[in-house]
Amino acid sequence: MTQAEKEQENGREKEKERDKEKEKEQQRGVKRPIAPPAIPEPLQEQIQSNFIVVIHPGSRTLRIGRATDTLPVTIPHVISRRHKQSGQPRYEDAWLLREGLNKPESNEQRQNGLKMVDQAIWSKKMSNGVRRTPVSAEQARAYNCQIRPAVLDNSSRVKWTNTSHHPPHLVGEEALYVNPSDCYNVHWPIVRGQLNVHAGPGGSLTAVLADLETIWSHVIQKHLEIPLKDLKYYRCILLVPDIYNRQHIKEVVNLLLLNMGFSAIIVHQESVCATFGSGLSSACVVDVGDQKTSLCCVEDGVSHRNSRLSLAYGGSDVTRTFLWLLQRAGFPYRDCQLSSRLDCQLLQHIKETFCHLNQDISGLQDHEFQTRFPEAPALLYQVRLGDEKLQAPMGLFYPTTFGIVGQKMTSLQYRSQGDSEDPHDEHYLLSTQNKQDQSSKSASDRKAFSRPGGALDGDVSGQGGIGELSDLPRGCGSGSGGVMQGDMELGPAQGECLMGVGEVEEPMSAHLSRKTAIMSQFESKALGLDKAILHSIDCCASDETKRKMYSSILVVGGGLMFHGAQEFLLHRIINKMPPSFRRLVDNVEVITRPKDMDPRLISWKGGAVLACLDTTQEMWIHQGEWQRFGVRMLRERAAFVW
Repeated sequence: MTQAEKEQENGREKEKERDKEKEKEQQRGVKRPIAPPAIPEPLQEQIQSNFIVVIHPGSRTLRIGRATDTLPVTIPHVISRRHKQSGQPRYEDAWLLREGLNKPESNEQRQNGLKMVDQAIWSKKMSNGVRRTPVSAEQARAYNCQIRPAVLDNSSRVKWTNTSHHPPHLVGEEALYVNPSDCYNVHWPIVRGQLNVHAGPGGSLTAVLADLETIWSHVIQKHLEIPLKDLKYYRCILLVPDIYNRQHIKEVVNLLLLNMGFSAIIVHQESVCATFGSGLSSACVVDVGDQKTSLCCVEDGVSHRNSRLSLAYGGSDVTRTFLWLLQRAGFPYRDCQLSSRLDCQLLQHIKETFCHLNQDISGLQDHEFQTRFPEAPALLYQVRLGDEKLQAPMGLFYPTTFGIVGQKMTSLQYRSQGDSEDPHDEHYLLSTQNKQDQSSKSASDRKAFSRPGGALDGDVSGQGGIGELSDLPRGCGSGSGGVMQGDMELGPAQGECLMGVGEVEEPMSAHLSRKTAIMSQFESKALGLDKAILHSIDCCASDETKRKMYSSILVVGGGLMFHGAQEFLLHRIINKMPPSFRRLVDNVEVITRPKDMDPRLISWKGGAVLACLDTTQEMWIHQGEWQRFGVRMLRERAAFVW
């Protein structure tokens, strides 16, 4: 008999013995405790990467493909839905327009931001040691106002999407080219990295999830050529923002596993996937997207929770600011409207072609661009530009230039508010831990009271019931001058514990109110990109980790793909980093194109790498497990603290 057969035989004998024990207990009438259903250990099986679909949903662009694909399918993340009734008012989600732009203070804020930008441009010398000569908008305006377009072709050869067969919905490019006179509403289901839930038509959570399902199903069928009925043989890796809405993630996982029918899923953060995609073990990941900029320090595949920061601006704000600067300089395409989808596309293209962050390029320069719109001739425009091409992208470092007033501009990661499906979450653990700490503290206090010199009321700084002070961010404490950080809220359980401690209740409530005030003040301000990077790195726990982050600042996303961006950002980081770290850090490095890859695809590529790792096997959440345990599976299996 072989060793394996012996082990099998022993296992069978042990099972028989356990069965006999259970029978004896039942005969004796012994009651066994009712144990909660345990989450089974993940199955270890070989998975083929071509049966894994990686989905990276962005505010403007969806990237989706098999893990074995060299490049993902990339389409505009937009859907047009046909009106259900004739005469229904037309609705369209805004692209470049947003809340807070038309306030009385907006224009003044833009002008002030532009003054700061001009001062920064003048203060930095060019590579030849000479200061840059500023060029006023008036110099370009005199020329541009005289320009008339040249007709290239009487037909632009661009057509509106054909809707004569009345399709119920259109996705991607087809949705963008729906004629405004057709009976279709246009929806972007994700805005600034979160589900686009709003009070208007198609803004309910159910409607947004239905839009996501329709778009993703369409791409999977048409571009990946996977029939939806075969998704039960496929698995999915979903990339989510570093600062996420737990309820929204839960609903999207529900959609992928139960509605679309994937057999299993892994949910992972964009920043961690960016490090996988770039081949770095640790980095301060700066993801400059179309509508949001997120920052996070990642070390050995783990995202530092306190370092997460999301800024409510991105590439589209640069585009809108560029139009404002162009119009000051007499932009010759005078019919340009921010409310038009096709004009927004044109402006994005002009920005990507003309804008830069290279201060050595100075003076007035002539450029040209074409307009090709349906039912209109193809036109060629000449335009003369000066500093506008540099001023617009510098708005990322001086966000007041965007003119956004009265909006929440900075987001931090909050504690979970709890979920009825997951009663044994961190709130439960905190409350039970606090009660245990309190009982042990009261016991030690009684012992101390019986000893000479023992203190019954004293030591709140110890690890007793209000030891949760240590959980507060450094920026809130009276002893710290740092900026506000990480997990900004104490859970309800902590609040309950505090209420029981009479002497400390008042100071603690004052502490919490001060914390809330600092929090709201911090969130209303828009940090410039360089300051946000310094803040994120400063939130790391140790100097060694901070040193690692300074030496590996990874910039991903499409919002900072300007000529000269790497050198420009590096110069600003070195100039603004704390003097103490200049001595400690050997070299500050900004990486914008690791392995010469497109920075817009790095996070998706990291998701594809994740699919191939052996350690990934224990992270899969299977459809049956999700049906049985729900959101508890995310807490148990996610590679980040849920």
